[in-house]
Amino acid sequence: MEKTVPELIAAISPEEWAQVPLSVLRLIEELVRRMDKVEQEMAALRTENELLKEQLARTSANSSQPPSKNPQGFKPNRKEPTGKKRGGQIGHIGHERKLYPLEMCQEVIDHYPQQCGKCGASVNQESSSSQVHRHQIIEVRWAGNPPSTPVEPIVIEHRFHQMTCTCCGAENQSPEMAQIIGKGGYGARVAAYVGLFSSQYRQSYRQIQKIMQAMFGIEMSLGTINNLRTEVSESVSAAVTEAQEYIQEQPTVGVDETGFKQRNGDVWSGHPPSCQNAAKTSGWLWVTVTPLIICFQVILSRASTAAQTVLGAAFTGFITSDRCPAYNWVDVANRQLCWAHLKRDFIQISERVGASAEIGESLLGQEKLLFNLWYQFRNEKLTRSELVQAVEPIQAKFSSILSEAAALQIGEHEKTPLAKTVRTCRNLLKLEVALWLFVREEGVEPTNNAAERAIRPAVIWRRTSFGSDSLAGSEFVSRLLTVVSSLNLQERNILDFLVESISAARSSEIPPSLLP
Repeated sequence: MEKTVPELIAAISPEEWAQVPLSVLRLIEELVRRMDKVEQEMAALRTENELLKEQLARTSANSSQPPSKNPQGFKPNRKEPTGKKRGGQIGHIGHERKLYPLEMCQEVIDHYPQQCGKCGASVNQESSSSQVHRHQIIEVRWAGNPPSTPVEPIVIEHRFHQMTCTCCGAENQSPEMAQIIGKGGYGARVAAYVGLFSSQYRQSYRQIQKIMQAMFGIEMSLGTINNLRTEVSESVSAAVTEAQEYIQEQPTVGVDETGFKQRNGDVWSGHPPSCQNAAKTSGWLWVTVTPLIICFQVILSRASTAAQTVLGAAFTGFITSDRCPAYNWVDVANRQLCWAHLKRDFIQISERVGASAEIGESLLGQEKLLFNLWYQFRNEKLTRSELVQAVEPIQAKFSSILSEAAALQIGEHEKTPLAKTVRTCRNLLKLEVALWLFVREEGVEPTNNAAERAIRPAVIWRRTSFGSDSLAGSEFVSRLLTVVSSLNLQERNILDFLVESISAARSSEIPPSLLP
C-alpha cells in the first residue's frame, strides 16, 4: 500500500530538514498543499463517478423505476427454462369458451350426418346418440339496415303544454316538468356508459363522443360528457365513502401511493379557495387494498397526515407498505415491509463496489432462502409453526448482516455509495420488527404486490390524462377507480352497478353498496 504524504514527510529526520534551504521548504509546503487539494478533488470525483454509474445502471430490477424507463437492451432476470413447450401442459385444467344457455339462443339449428363416414351407409336420425357437440356463433343485431348503429337509441319525448286558466287567465304547465327536466336529457344507462368508458376503459372525452355516436347513434357535446361524468361521480359518492370506512376497520390492509397531478381548474369553476390548488401542490393517488375492496383517494400530500386520512387516525390493524416515512406513525409491530421493494434495494447494494457488494450479496442470499420457505408454506408443505421455526436462523443471520453493515464508519454528510448502503442498513435495523410480521400473522403477505397491481391501471390512466384539471376531476378518478377495482375483485357487473347508482340518485333512493 502506498504511503500517504504525511507519512513520507514524517520519515524525514529533523537534521535532514535543517539542511533544506528556506525557499525549498516553502516550495515543498505549497506542493503538499496542492497535492492535498488534488487528492480531495480526486476523491470527490471518484464518489461522483460511482454515483453516476449507479444512476445509469438503475432499472426496474434494482429500484422503484417502472419497466417503461428501463435502458435500451436491458434484459430482466428470467426463470430458468424448464424444457417444457410453451402453452398449456398435459393434465392442466382446460378453459373453454363459455356457452350461452339455450333460452338465450334466437335460433337452434340441428345438423345430422346423412351417411356413415366409415362405410358410406345411410344413417338413420333415430339412431342419434346423446352426444352432441354444441357450437355457438355470436353476432350483434343491427337496429336498421347497415351501416346504421348496432343499437338505436330509445327516444322518449316529453311535451309540456302550456294551458291558460279560464278563470284567472294564468299560464300553467305540468307540475312534473321541473322534476323530469331535472333528470337531464339522457337516461341512467347512457350516463353509466359514459362513466364506464371513462373509467374502466380510460377513454378521452372525444373518444367517448365518437364511441357513443358509432355504437348507439347518440350525439353529445364534450360539455354534456363532462356533466354526465360529474353525475356518475356524485351518484357513487356514498358507496365509496362506505367502502373507505370499511377499509379502515379491516385487520390487514395493503397501502401504496403514486404521484398524480391536480391542476387549478377549480378557480374557473367558481369553487371556493379551499377546493383550489393555487399553490400547485403535488398530488398523490393513495390506494388501500383488502381481499374484496380497493379504495383510491387523491390527496395533495404524501405526509403522515395523508396516510392517516386514508387509513384512519385510529387504525389499529396491520399494514403492508414500503419504507415511505408517511407510515411511521403506525406502530412498527403492526407493519410489514414489502420484500419486493427490499429485494430491489439489495440488488442495488450488490451492484456497488467494495464492501457494499458483499453486503448486498449476503442479504440477497438470505432473501432467497426466506422465500423458498414461504413458497413451501403457501403450497401447504409447511405449517405455520414449522415456518416460524425455519425462519429463525435466517432472521438471526439477516440481523447480523445489517448490524455489521450499520457499524461501518461514515461521515455525517458523506454521500458515497458505501454511505448510502450503511444508512439503508441502519434504517432497516430500526424497522427490523416490520420485516417478519408475515411469518407469524395469518393474512399478512410478505410483499405489497396486491397494492402494486391495483395501482397499475391508475398509473396508465395518469400517463394518458396527465392527471386531473380540478378537484372534481380528482374525485371522479378516485371514486370510479374504487368502484371498478372493487367490483372486479368481487366479479360483479360494473355497468349494472353504475345504472343502479344513477337511478337511485335521480329518484332519491338508497344507492347500491360496494360492500360484499
